[in-house]
Amino acid sequence: MAVRRCTVEHVFGTIKGWMGATHFRTRGLKNVATEASLTILAYNLKRAIAVAGVTAILKALKG
Repeated sequence: MAVRRCTVEHVFGTIKGWMGATHFRTRGLKNVATEASLTILAYNLKRAIAVAGVTAILKALKG
C-alpha cells in the first residue's frame, strides 16, 4: 500500500502543482469527468514528450 500510494500521489501532486488543478472549475459529474480527462491527457502528453522527445511524438501523431 505504501508503494502504491507513493506512485499514484506523485501524479496528482504534479497535476496540482503544474496546472493549478486544486479544484474543478465545472459543475456536474459529466463536466467534471471531462475536465479531469483533459487534465490527465495534458499530463500524459507532457510526460510522453519528456520521455520520447518532440520529434518522435510528432512522427507518431502523423502516422
